[in-house]
Amino acid sequence: MSASSHPPDPSLPPTPPGGAPGSRYSILAEGLTRRWGDKVALDHLDLAVPRGVVFGLLGPNGAGKTTCVRILTTLLRPTGGRAVVGGHDVVAEPRAARHRIGLTGQEPAVDEILSARRNLEMFGRLFHLDARRARHRAGELLERFGLTEAADRAPGTFSGGMRRRLDLAASMILAPEVLFLDEPTTGLDPRGRMEVWEAIRELARAGTTVLLTTHYLDEADRLSDRIALVDNGRKVVEDTPIGLKRAIGGDRIEVVAREPADLPAVAAVLARVADAAAPVVEEHELRVHASVRDRIAALTEVTRELHARGTEVEDIGLRRPTLDEVFLRVTGSSAVSVVPTRTATEEVGR
Repeated sequence: MSASSHPPDPSLPPTPPGGAPGSRYSILAEGLTRRWGDKVALDHLDLAVPRGVVFGLLGPNGAGKTTCVRILTTLLRPTGGRAVVGGHDVVAEPRAARHRIGLTGQEPAVDEILSARRNLEMFGRLFHLDARRARHRAGELLERFGLTEAADRAPGTFSGGMRRRLDLAASMILAPEVLFLDEPTTGLDPRGRMEVWEAIRELARAGTTVLLTTHYLDEADRLSDRIALVDNGRKVVEDTPIGLKRAIGGDRIEVVAREPADLPAVAAVLARVADAAAPVVEEHELRVHASVRDRIAALTEVTRELHARGTEVEDIGLRRPTLDEVFLRVTGSSAVSVVPTRTATEEVGR
C-alpha cells in the first residue's frame, strides 16, 4: 500500500496547505515508511509532537524506534511518507532541519581529556560560532546544567550523571527546538539518573521539545507528557502515561497470604469487592489480586473481613497498573532488552 492510499491517523492533526507544519507541533510525521528489500522497519507511522513537551517513543527491539529517530534527525531517508521537524522537511531541507535539532546518543560524545569548558567551546566552533560567542555559550550551558564548579576539569574525572549532563549541554549549543535523546541514562546509578532527569525536565520547562527513547519504563513514566508505543513499525497506541495505564484497568487490591491453605479464603474475600473479573490467584507467590472501583472502601472491607475470619496475611495493599503492564499488554513482549546495532545496509540521508 502506498503512503497516499494509507488511511490517515485520526489522532494526527491535518497538515496546513503548502505542507507547512502547524505552529503547535515541533515534529510531524505522516505515513513514515522505511523498507530494506522485503523487510519493513517503519510502516506508515504517524506522529504529532507538540512544542515544549517530553514525548516518549517506546517499543520492543526491532519495533522501528531507532529507524524513526534516524529519519527525523536526517541520518536516514524514508522510502515513503514525509516528516517535518522544527518547520523543515527532513528530506527536502535537511540542512535547515539540522539547525533546529540536537541529538544525544547512547555513547558519550565529549572528549575525555579536554576540560568541560573547552569541550563546549570546541562544539561551538564546530557549529560555526566565533571564539567569543563560543566562550559565552559554553559559560551559559555550564551554569544551566550545574557544571560551573567542574568547568575546568576533564570529563574523565566526572561521575556518570555529570558526564551525561555535559553531553546534554553539548547538544544544546545552538539552543535547538527539538532534542532527541536515545537511552539517556543507560548505565547510570540512581543518583546519576536523577541528575539527568532534572536536566531533561528543565529543558522542557524552557521550551525545548524532547523526544525520548528508553527501555526504562519508570523513566518514561516520570518524564513523558505523552507516550507512543510502536510495534512492528506501526504506532499501536498513544496517550498520556496516566491514560495508558487507565486503559488497561483501574486500581487493584493485592493480598499476600501467610500459608497456601489460606488462599481460598483470601480469594473469597476479594471476590466480594472485585470490580468484574474473578480474583487472580498466584499460588507460587501466595498472592491474590483483584480489580476494584472504590479503592479505599475495598481495602477497608477486605481488611475488616479477613480480620473477622481470623485469616492472617503477610501483606495487603493497593496498586495501580504500571507502564510495564501496559507495554506487555500492548506488545506482548518485555521492554528490557538489548538495543540493536545498526546494519551495514542502512542508507544514510544526505
